[in-house]
Amino acid sequence: MPSAAADTAPADDRNAEAALAALREELRGRNDLPPYAALATQPVFGEGPIGAPLMLVGEQPGDEEDRQGRPFVGPAGRLLDRALAEAGIERAKTYVTNAVKHFKFVPRGKRRLHQSPDAGDIAYYRPFLVREIAIVHPRLLVALGATALRALAGRPLTITRTRGLDGLRTPEGVPFRATVHPSYLLRLPDAESAAREYERFVADLRSAKEAAGA
Repeated sequence: MPSAAADTAPADDRNAEAALAALREELRGRNDLPPYAALATQPVFGEGPIGAPLMLVGEQPGDEEDRQGRPFVGPAGRLLDRALAEAGIERAKTYVTNAVKHFKFVPRGKRRLHQSPDAGDIAYYRPFLVREIAIVHPRLLVALGATALRALAGRPLTITRTRGLDGLRTPEGVPFRATVHPSYLLRLPDAESAAREYERFVADLRSAKEAAGA
């Protein structure tokens, strides 16, 4: 039985939510998934409102994301939430997703060790990301890290050369900006560099918010 919220939602939003649900089911039903997808608990798509001004794109689900089926709920996600708040961005009004939809890892006893997606992984999931972007229809995308940057650009680019630049667009014509992935901040070796880079990250998010008119 449809909920009251669904009954009162605009038709366009209901259609978009249905399209996202169909996209998720399509991915679940694929018989050509990368081998590591069979080890993952589930595919993890994005969350947030249709028409969100900002859409943040990360790398892939991590261990906690894979178990919960939600993006950015682990340590990097908690740091991202703090940075968003300091940048004046409400996560609830922002769409958050990943370029790769399954957790890629190597089992080590009871632990699951993260593996970075390669070019083939990015290429496999890119059509799903492109369709997800088209359904959500944000004003601006933010690539969090090199994997997301390559997925959005459709070709190899570096964060060093593109960070904070205006004028970047996906091959489909959607504007985007690039910054680091929050997990990068968690790996910094000393408190001073971590604090400095965190403030720079917050500034990147604040600038993206202004550019999107969020």
